[in-house]
Amino acid sequence: MRPLPAIIFMSRWLQVPLYLGLIVAQGVYVVLFLKEVWHLVSASMTLDETNIMLVVLGLIDVVMISNLLIMVIIGGYETFVSRLGVEGHPDEPEWLDHVNAGVLKVKLSMALISISSIHLLKTFISPDQNSTHAIMWQVIIHVAFLLSALVMAAVDRLTTGTHPKHFQEPAGLHALGSNGSTPLKAHD
Repeated sequence: MRPLPAIIFMSRWLQVPLYLGLIVAQGVYVVLFLKEVWHLVSASMTLDETNIMLVVLGLIDVVMISNLLIMVIIGGYETFVSRLGVEGHPDEPEWLDHVNAGVLKVKLSMALISISSIHLLKTFISPDQNSTHAIMWQVIIHVAFLLSALVMAAVDRLTTGTHPKHFQEPAGLHALGSNGSTPLKAHD
């Protein structure tokens, strides 16, 4: 490989510290989750049903953000840096075998919609803590997330639908001609 393409190709490893930083952020979310669980257990006798529901929704929110982090860490590393080499491992995530940049974007947008839904639900459970203006903006942002996810899914479907053989056949098979023969090679 020529030097410049080799340097450009090796630059993908610069993302590794970013993924390691996200693992640290995941650890922070674990601490936050445990703190909130402790708060829920220790105050469970004094909290009313609405406050318990708000704490539980906060826990679900932390889990959703944690899931988002895992998708970015594992999917991003697998897609943009290097293969993880977990094929056949009993704990391999089922979505990992067909992850690509388009699929990852759609999964991330769905995770963002889920997180936004939790925030909206928390807002609707205790509307007195938010102004009408703030609630309106939360709904507008949520709808924007929904629309952008639909657009990303449509674009992904169009791109994979345009060249379905490229996305479904094992490497090398898409080079075959339409009748199964090898395509004609250009002469030197």
